[in-house]
Amino acid sequence: MKRIWGKICTALSDVHQQQRLIGLPQVRLFLRSMHDVPGSLHVIDSRDIVGNVEAIYDKIARRIMPFLVLLFVVAWLDRINVGFARLRMVSDLGFSDAAYGFGAGIFYLGYLLFEIPSNLLLERIGARKTFARITILWGLTSISTMLSRTPGAFYLLRFLLGAFEAGLFPGVVLYLTYWFPARRRARMTGLFLAAIPIAGMVGGPLSGVIMGSMGGRLGLANWQWLFLLEGLPSIIMGLLTFAVFADRPEQARWLTDAEKRIVRADLDADDRRAGERQHGLIGALTSPQVWLLTLIQFCLTGGNPTFGFWGPTIIEGLGVSNAVAIGLLSAVPNIVAVLALIAVSRHSDRTLERRYHSALCCIACAVGLASIGLFAHYPLIAFAALAVGTAGAVSAGAPFWQFPPMLLTGSAAAGGIALINSVGSFSGSVAPFVVGWLKDQTGQTSTGLDVVAALEVGAAVLVLRYMPRSSAGNEA
Repeated sequence: MKRIWGKICTALSDVHQQQRLIGLPQVRLFLRSMHDVPGSLHVIDSRDIVGNVEAIYDKIARRIMPFLVLLFVVAWLDRINVGFARLRMVSDLGFSDAAYGFGAGIFYLGYLLFEIPSNLLLERIGARKTFARITILWGLTSISTMLSRTPGAFYLLRFLLGAFEAGLFPGVVLYLTYWFPARRRARMTGLFLAAIPIAGMVGGPLSGVIMGSMGGRLGLANWQWLFLLEGLPSIIMGLLTFAVFADRPEQARWLTDAEKRIVRADLDADDRRAGERQHGLIGALTSPQVWLLTLIQFCLTGGNPTFGFWGPTIIEGLGVSNAVAIGLLSAVPNIVAVLALIAVSRHSDRTLERRYHSALCCIACAVGLASIGLFAHYPLIAFAALAVGTAGAVSAGAPFWQFPPMLLTGSAAAGGIALINSVGSFSGSVAPFVVGWLKDQTGQTSTGLDVVAALEVGAAVLVLRYMPRSSAGNEA
């Protein structure tokens, strides 16, 4: 049997020579044939092994990905519902647009300070405990935002929301490397990132209904109900995390022993073919490549929070005044974004090409952002531009997040991915503030959107100029 297992491991290495996955036979029949003929060394077709491995990964994806997506949906909803709360919160509390923009964006300062420790803690104590802690604490903090009365209290709670949520996104990026090989990760990352537009699709109409119907009930303003009702699911999800997740394939009770061994052998082969990468944490944190990725992430990620925090205001500026209508319309760009994300991530995995997939999405985002202001007097065109920009902003991340595992592994991956996301995502604080500040100065949202568009163009240039065409083991 050891000789047979050796043959299987050899065949598994052939998986990484194929860019198109083929076959889906039943490995059970194959293993039974081995058992029925003692000493037999049947010829093992690598297509049989490829098909079975991919079937196991499908099983893993069906188990863990829906819950990961749902986690990020409630996280993103709690992060951006302040965009709908702004429609009444600013006037009720007497905040300026700059104060609102600063409060919306200071969330990312908490991210910046706590994301690396959170990801290192995940590597030490596991995903189950880490994701549960993150989800429960951010739910409690989101609910507490309903008690804000002064800009200072608003800033503090937004900062704490970022601190508590820190580690979720880079933690999931790291977590996916424990379960899937490189050829699968863009699709899985894309599926996870689909939570952003899904949150917009669900959260937009939901937030619009809450804002339009709950004001004054039990003495609470509509924006207070918004924070309360949309924060509760996070606490429930956090408690369910313990029952759903396993930290690694070896600990998954829903995989058979044979499936665990096959997945482990495949992941080990994938790791070997990735070539030499940075392992040490200090080396990763001082690596020029990591800081270049951080700069790209800073430029790339500004679009998502800009659309999230200012999307309802942009739609309102196109002549829509009803909160429910704003909520329903805000779902449309997110539907487009989901379709674009699925197409981009699938094509990126199928071709194993990352640079152009990421860069062209950044360009699409920049074109959308600039066109919103350029065609402000043509609502239909401006709304189409909002959809294009949202789709570009969301879709750029799936191929981009395949670059860090090409360069990092082990503690370097845990710390490096967290550094890239935390410092890079600080543009999520800068971009909304700049949009708000320039709106106060000029009376127009479009000026700030042009600044964010320039950042997206910068991200595209850096990706095309400096990012590797492929990992050591894959030709793009």
